[in-house]
Amino acid sequence: MSDESLPAGALPEYAERVLEAAELIPPGRVLTYGDVAEWLEEGGPRQVGRVMALYGGAVPWWRVVRADGVLLPGHELEALGHYRAEGTPLKEASRAAEGHLPRLDMRRARWDGGERAEGHT
Repeated sequence: MSDESLPAGALPEYAERVLEAAELIPPGRVLTYGDVAEWLEEGGPRQVGRVMALYGGAVPWWRVVRADGVLLPGHELEALGHYRAEGTPLKEASRAAEGHLPRLDMRRARWDGGERAEGHT
């Protein structure tokens, strides 16, 4: 899918808004791609994901996640290090699930956007 729903030439401005939203997410909390799109009232999960893939390295990218809580493919271990350092709620993989990584506990980790980055959890 392309960014056809965005006006021509709007990606840089939209990207800036997505990255600003990512920077507002407090440590230990997450928003889904769809949450960010809803907050901005523009685009959708795919557009937010594209922005994060292209430009997200300069912001806490690990705080913008898939709705199912699965860690970002290809970046699982780096993201997991950030989650553990920040105390982000995780659902540990069972012992039977050998080699499987934990998922985010979306019920507990998802940020409602109401608190600001002041250490509230």
